[in-house]
Amino acid sequence: MTPLFALATSFLWGLADFGGGLLSRKTPALTVVIVSQSLAAVVLGAVVAVTGAWSEADARLWFAVAAGVVGPVAMLSFYKALALGPMGVISPLGSLGVAVPLAVGVALGERPGPVQCAGIGVAVLGVVLAGGPELRGAPVRRQAVLLTLVAAAGFGAVMALIAEASTTVTGLFLALFVQRVTNIAVGGSALLASVRRGGRALPDEGARSAVVAALPALAFVGLADVAANGTYALAARTGPVAVAAVLASLYPVVTALAARVTLGERLRGVQAAGAGLALMGTVLLATG
Repeated sequence: MTPLFALATSFLWGLADFGGGLLSRKTPALTVVIVSQSLAAVVLGAVVAVTGAWSEADARLWFAVAAGVVGPVAMLSFYKALALGPMGVISPLGSLGVAVPLAVGVALGERPGPVQCAGIGVAVLGVVLAGGPELRGAPVRRQAVLLTLVAAAGFGAVMALIAEASTTVTGLFLALFVQRVTNIAVGGSALLASVRRGGRALPDEGARSAVVAALPALAFVGLADVAANGTYALAARTGPVAVAAVLASLYPVVTALAARVTLGERLRGVQAAGAGLALMGTVLLATG
């Protein structure tokens, strides 16, 4: 079941990133994050109330709080890096966060077999290439690289933390709810600070109507992100963390394919080769 849950995570994260990216073209990215997470928190709150998940609150919820704090920091670092450097370099570097849950798996005593090790290497290389790395052009600012590495470490840390936040399905609902509430608190504080410095919280024109019209899409982005966190936690619980982490990190491929199908964006040769390698690595991991 681990490969199935992990691939579902990639699919959901890939679609969430694609939807969030489109929405961020008209609405400030931090606002997209806060609104989408708030809508998801409402749904999760209802699920927690119906299932009585509050009864399973224990010390593991601190892992969810930590994931909720780290997540917005990683996102803000990533967006800042994208503003400073070429996306073709920044995006593949961001996927290197998979190293964090891989290291956690090794620390917990996991030892993937030879076939799975080969699959991990092939899949990680495929994910990096699928981002379409720019090997020529202007040099990348050191600050952009550092911010991207911070973001990658943050994304990987969220994967590791949410996998430890619960031991049952209902407990997972509660952990995801706590993570979302923390996301909103941290992101809201950052947005408030930005507005006080003169930043925008809403689109310049037709602010209210634009946000209202985008509510269904924002809800989808938030719920897809929640579902991805949930399926990843299940993947990490039912099998090796190393396998779950690598398969869950294939989401850049999904984002690129979504852009190809929806926006007609053409994949460059290196991206197509990366997608093929990622698929080959998936097969090796699933059969290893």
